Amino acid sequence: MRDIMQFVKRQPVLSYYLLTFAISWGGVLVVIGGPARLVGTPDASRFTGVLLTTLAGPPLASLLLTAIADGSLGFRRLLSALLRWRVGVAWYGVALLTAPLSVSVSLLVLSAFSDEFTPGYLTGSDQQNIVAITPVFAVAAGLAGGFMEELGWSGFAVPRLLSRRGVVATGLFVGVLWGAWHFVSNFWGSSEAAGTIPVVLWMASLLFTFLPPYRVLMVWVFKNTKSVLVMMLMHTSLITFWLISTPVALTPERQVTWYIVWGVALWLMVAVVTLAGVRRRRVTEI
Repeated sequence: MRDIMQFVKRQPVLSYYLLTFAISWGGVLVVIGGPARLVGTPDASRFTGVLLTTLAGPPLASLLLTAIADGSLGFRRLLSALLRWRVGVAWYGVALLTAPLSVSVSLLVLSAFSDEFTPGYLTGSDQQNIVAITPVFAVAAGLAGGFMEELGWSGFAVPRLLSRRGVVATGLFVGVLWGAWHFVSNFWGSSEAAGTIPVVLWMASLLFTFLPPYRVLMVWVFKNTKSVLVMMLMHTSLITFWLISTPVALTPERQVTWYIVWGVALWLMVAVVTLAGVRRRRVTEI
């Protein structure tokens, strides 16, 4: 036990990700009945269990490792970041509007070429998913994901990485692993969802197109606010608007196209933020 505690204190971020993946991936495999059940038609009755076990990883790992690595001082810091709400109205605007703006712009641009890309909130719910996507469900899913995940990503991993790395490097590191963390739950039944698209391409488009650049923007907001609460709201906004914006009956091929365009839109936002920061630093130095 002493060796484990020493390892956690020496490598807190690595320990966090190892434990998070173990809880989330292991929990999903238990719920669905083992690795053999990953491929095939997903059982809707197991959806809630898959969702909850996946979401359990980040907060449980964060709380346990905070206790080991930092003790009561770590919990006070986490609580302070969780309750920090006086950050300025502009940052709330960025947190709440980044997702709907990027989603809407990407879909509206694509809808100029095909009506299939018309945002779901303009045409109705997508009844083809494993659950019916309603606004109430979308908000509930967003709140659950935002609260539980950001206790880990922004409550534990991001602050430690930002102390040694810049915004883009931290965002890419967390963003890529954030995408990878979704792998098992999203791979569950993906052979059906992917249609004729190779599963590898389908999973790559789902996990690594819009999540990494969105996380870079989240890290940028966190660096300027130091607020886990704002991160929870920004995460909630992403999930909610992704769910209610998904076009009705969108084919897998069209969905991949949308994710790529959405990712490009977010990377353009990252570029604008980065260049603005560089310009401000140059003006300050002058």
